[in-house]
Amino acid sequence: MFYKVKAVRPLPDYFLSVLFESGAHKRYDVKPLFDRWESFQALATVKGLFDQVSVDAGGYGVSWNDDIDLSCDELYHNGVEVGSKGDITVPFLNKCSETLPKNV
Repeated sequence: MFYKVKAVRPLPDYFLSVLFESGAHKRYDVKPLFDRWESFQALATVKGLFDQVSVDAGGYGVSWNDDIDLSCDELYHNGVEVGSKGDITVPFLNKCSETLPKNV
């Protein structure tokens, strides 16, 4: 089963706030990938690159460029569920939801 991504927002300290089509909200920590995969180090060293994250076509993941991407299942299974009051990701995701086209 695929957990398709509806929206993504970069957060401080190399976290992603991810909204899935199922309505689940997850926060994903990208930092551990810097040591595992050389290509991910660019997210920390190239100014502004991390902020360029976008949802891949069809919602099957997110990407920054042709070399750096994450699958929707990786984000879903290894992200942490969020959404309680006071959580900083909720306003980001609400803003994403408001600006998405109706057919997404």
